[in-house]
Amino acid sequence: MGCFVSTPNDSGGKNPKNVGEVMVFVPGLRIPKPVDFVLPLNDGLSKNLVERLSALRTRIVVMAGQKAPRSAKSRRTATQHGGSTLADLQQALEDYLPVLLGLVYNGNKLQHKLQFSWVNQEDDAEETTMSNSWYEVLSVLHLMAMLTLSQANFLLLSKASTDGYQSKVSEECRRTSIDLLLKAAGYLDFAVKHALPQFSPEDRKDLPLDLAEEVLEALCLQALGQVVDIQLGMAIDSIQATMAVKRRLACEMVKYWHQAQENIVKLPLANQWGEKHKLLVKWKHNEAKAAAYYYHGLILDEGNTERFHMMAVAALQAADQFLKESKKACESFNITPPLSR
Repeated sequence: MGCFVSTPNDSGGKNPKNVGEVMVFVPGLRIPKPVDFVLPLNDGLSKNLVERLSALRTRIVVMAGQKAPRSAKSRRTATQHGGSTLADLQQALEDYLPVLLGLVYNGNKLQHKLQFSWVNQEDDAEETTMSNSWYEVLSVLHLMAMLTLSQANFLLLSKASTDGYQSKVSEECRRTSIDLLLKAAGYLDFAVKHALPQFSPEDRKDLPLDLAEEVLEALCLQALGQVVDIQLGMAIDSIQATMAVKRRLACEMVKYWHQAQENIVKLPLANQWGEKHKLLVKWKHNEAKAAAYYYHGLILDEGNTERFHMMAVAALQAADQFLKESKKACESFNITPPLSR
């Protein structure tokens, strides 16, 4: 359908050696390179629309190039100062997307007249160029999702209090993080269900691994799993939440992380970020299973018979084993470059 060009990224930029504290894992951000809208679209669109498309995308290119955070530290700093960096870039993308969708929907003949280039900013990956406007839509949705995950990560990081101790994340921050994670999941779900189907099987092979269906699905499920993780944490803090509610939430977490693992293990993610992503899913999957067995064991232990007691002991032993596996995976995740904690 469209031509595909892959060239090494010569713009420099090393992989960060340490991404700091991580609550929500965000893979390398993909940022756009400049594109000329005027010549390819001059005959097919009005001058005003061409100028609007060009202005909206140029704004994104400039902001992403100058402000897109390369490390956890800069992500925290950017969001700390009024959230201007991430929020402004997010707004620019939200302004651009509907105009872009108008270009690609309804079988627009101009869909393959433009060449769009994006590069993974944090992984020294190859720059990917495709003359397919749906590639641009897919890339925009991916960046919107990653920026939203970055904002959720910042909100969930515990802040140091005046006495030097780490303060607890407020309920307001946790609720806002849930909204952000659901928003990110929505972007990724739209990408999988509406953008990817526009590519032929051959064109899908040309997409960068970051935009593979399995990676997008895993990220979507990861976001949903972390929503339930936060909800479980809030239930644990609530005296009104019953053991059955906590078990239900833990089992829901298991479902999401299991599906995420099923997607991520299919892919040859040989680079450091890919390996780190696999370890995160393994860690959180085992952690979820530990929680589910733990609460199941506590509920069983409320039974009055020896049989219930034996089943409770078995469930709690399973929880302990999964917790050990989770801690191992967590340690492996943190020591796998780029380092984290």
